[in-house]
Amino acid sequence: MSVTPTTPYVPLDPRGWRLAMGLRPLDLANWLEFDEHREDELAQKAALLDECYEKVVATEPQGDDASRELLDEVRAYVKHYHPDVATTTDPEDHPLVAASRLVQEDLCVLLKEDGWRLRAACVCFPSRWELATKIGTTLDEIHAPVPHYEEELARPTRGFFDRLRPERSFWRLNWTLLDSPALYQPTSARVAPSGELADWFFRVERQTLRQLPVSGAIVFTIRTYVTSAAELAQADQEFVPALLHAMESAPADTQTYKGWTGVATRLRDGLVAQ
Repeated sequence: MSVTPTTPYVPLDPRGWRLAMGLRPLDLANWLEFDEHREDELAQKAALLDECYEKVVATEPQGDDASRELLDEVRAYVKHYHPDVATTTDPEDHPLVAASRLVQEDLCVLLKEDGWRLRAACVCFPSRWELATKIGTTLDEIHAPVPHYEEELARPTRGFFDRLRPERSFWRLNWTLLDSPALYQPTSARVAPSGELADWFFRVERQTLRQLPVSGAIVFTIRTYVTSAAELAQADQEFVPALLHAMESAPADTQTYKGWTGVATRLRDGLVAQ
């Protein structure tokens, strides 16, 4: 389990909750992130691929060429920036699965058709969503459950995908609060975490977006970090106030969607009782 006292990212906005793309330019030298949890996380991926392949992998023929291109890009990246890491893969694997076995990130491939559609993905560490319900769908359909997405972010997101070019890539951060440190969280149930701060985990996704130069497909990577919320609170006295502000400033339907309803109240009550 990728649980550490610290995380490289704590994306709590001091202004409170905001529904925004939050994109930042990406230096491709930092496209993929390697750390001391790599061996463990790749072992978790291998076990999931053995035990529940159909839940963590979904591919359609339209995405095969782009998946092969992505495997070449991942291999080239690893060879250049981590030359001590082996890049040998199993030729029996789908190229997207082969690429996923080399890195800690989950990998998704979208192609421009009538809209941008998800045509291949290997997602071993989902955060309360099921891959089988997303394959073949458009950006708007993927994000349909997100409150206010249609009126606030659908058009900007489609426009961003249309304008993305191989020479300019981007990254963003997303976060939530759960009561389990498990990286594999496939259930779509969005229930409030049980217990209190000592039982909670701050889950951050570092997501990157880049366009492949040959196929024109867009690759969406998801690197997941999970950290004890109590340890973050001990390390930084601003963490809990920022967390409270973020949850309390979110609209009620967003709190319901995220599974945050009542969590801030429980957190405040627990702090008072200490």
